[in-house]
Amino acid sequence: MNKPNIVYIHSHDTGRYVQPYGHAIPTPNIQKLAEEGVLFRNAFCANPTCSPSRAALLTGQWAHSCGMGGLANRGWSLPVPAQLIPHTLNQAGYVTALAGFQHVVQDIKDTGYQRILSDGSVRAGAEERARAFIAEKPDAPFFLDVGFGETHRRQKGFDPQPEGELKTDPRYVKPPAPFPDTPVTRQDMAEYIDSARTLDRKMGVVFDALEENGLADNTLVICTTDHGLAFPRMKCHLTDHGIGVMLIVRGPGGFSGGQVVDGLVSQIDLFPTLCDLAGIEAPPWLQGTSILPLVRGEADEVRDAIFAEVNYHCCYEPQRAIRTNRWKYIRRYDSMKRWAMPNCDDSISKTFMMEQGWRELQTETHRLYDMVFDSSEANNLAGNPAYWDVLVEMRSRLDAWRAETADPVTHEGQLMETPEAAVLNLPWAESPGDRRYPADEVLYPSSRHEDF
Repeated sequence: MNKPNIVYIHSHDTGRYVQPYGHAIPTPNIQKLAEEGVLFRNAFCANPTCSPSRAALLTGQWAHSCGMGGLANRGWSLPVPAQLIPHTLNQAGYVTALAGFQHVVQDIKDTGYQRILSDGSVRAGAEERARAFIAEKPDAPFFLDVGFGETHRRQKGFDPQPEGELKTDPRYVKPPAPFPDTPVTRQDMAEYIDSARTLDRKMGVVFDALEENGLADNTLVICTTDHGLAFPRMKCHLTDHGIGVMLIVRGPGGFSGGQVVDGLVSQIDLFPTLCDLAGIEAPPWLQGTSILPLVRGEADEVRDAIFAEVNYHCCYEPQRAIRTNRWKYIRRYDSMKRWAMPNCDDSISKTFMMEQGWRELQTETHRLYDMVFDSSEANNLAGNPAYWDVLVEMRSRLDAWRAETADPVTHEGQLMETPEAAVLNLPWAESPGDRRYPADEVLYPSSRHEDF
């Protein structure tokens, strides 16, 4: 088979809250993509924070393995950018192009894209730049990266809030799964739905361009997001609300027919899948596995567990997780007794939750959840003697993964290295917009945090 074109189209903070996953959220273009391609019901990011998640996907490595500990806009940059997938595809004869934004390196030239259609920071207009590139009908196979700002909460650098009233009536909206049904949470979700509508419209421009230029049949479209919604206890958290992501793939190689795949998949599996599909030798650093056997019906699963982690977002909250079909185990590696509020984007839902006492809730070092009888991950079984054998097994498997991948966070109080330019909020602050400090001024020994 000839090498397929590849469109990697991705959003901010969307989780699985789009129409094909059963939500009352009108995203008809994404729905059509699912009906024509393959929908992965159990896909997960490697890290539910923006830059580490994207770096893991684009390098095919766990976040601590590729060395992306925190956010590019707060001083982090991928230490070995040559491991980004454009570099490998360039050597395989692809034309690589960036039409949206990138969030993994400080110098855009390090990304490896041959065609820089955007400066990598401007999110507006990505769909039009992508459409113009597709209309060129490049002679060589291409890899086109189209990143959108939606459905991130509005802030500096993102598209302006559309004028006018909400299209979505908050009176008839169901809040995200972890939240009570209140006027505040309904209003917040209505605003998210409007943002998802905008995302869907923009993605539709790119999908239509492939059809109009006769490229749809030989183009693999990978539609995904970085992590869960920017709501409390979702983004930056290792529950499925944080690490569960949409993943819809359409194109040659068996990604067709409206299939639904239930097997566990990690976003680090995409890089080796592309190598497998395009007949490219897989680079030695890849830690994922090809998902083609799932798509072609050759296997019901390609992995029996996925792993995920959190290091730095606006604050340092080192955590690791392993998830199987039945169990989820989350381990925390600091001595903080409270959740770090700056690691949650400001919103009316956050204000509501803090007013109800969210900030005072105690953190737990070990968390074990039964994903069959407690899919909402609300009942921690780690202290229940009846589940001791499960806890020991899951903890052992997590420790083995951490040893195998040379996880730098090996015990309480040990810090993952920060770049010189890194800045953080104090963990006892309230907002990511509060004053930022150089990381070395914030990362005191863990004993200093014991009262927080």
